[in-house]
Amino acid sequence: MGNIQAPFRQRYRINALRAAGGLAFCLLAVTSGPPAPPLVRAVFEVMGTLAIFIAIAGRGWSLFYIGDRKNSELVTYGSYSITRNPLYFFSLIGIAGVAAQTGSLLLVGAITLTAYLAFDMAMRGEEAYLASRYGQRFHEYRRTTPRLWPDLSLWRGRDDTPLRPRKPPGGWGAGGASLPHGSA
Repeated sequence: MGNIQAPFRQRYRINALRAAGGLAFCLLAVTSGPPAPPLVRAVFEVMGTLAIFIAIAGRGWSLFYIGDRKNSELVTYGSYSITRNPLYFFSLIGIAGVAAQTGSLLLVGAITLTAYLAFDMAMRGEEAYLASRYGQRFHEYRRTTPRLWPDLSLWRGRDDTPLRPRKPPGGWGAGGASLPHGSA
């Protein structure tokens, strides 16, 4: 652990996203497809808005766990127990939601893929830093926790976390997290 890398410079990810956003804006300004039928447009807008709200809530929830511990502690509980990168996961949902406001499924895919590629670059840099800083602890965490897509069955909380959600009897998704009878 003597060779600890510097934390990943977010400037690269931010500049890549700025360039991609600028390119997307330019493409939107000079191209357009036929207008979508009103129902399709409304579905895109509602789903996009819902995705944006999910992203805001999810990022807030994730920040609750990481807080000011980002470069001082390996956080492996809360939202970080079900995915190693919940902030990027929820950001991708939000980016897809913003892209959905265009009404183009093609643009949703293209913009979300571009953001994923920028985030992938950041995740690789962050993983190298965490591996150099935390060694075997991070390697075990990487082995047991998905990189991006959450696995709710892996949920782990901590007793000293205020406002912590409790795992339902039987676990998440194992029947214990279903709606009460008659509430659907």
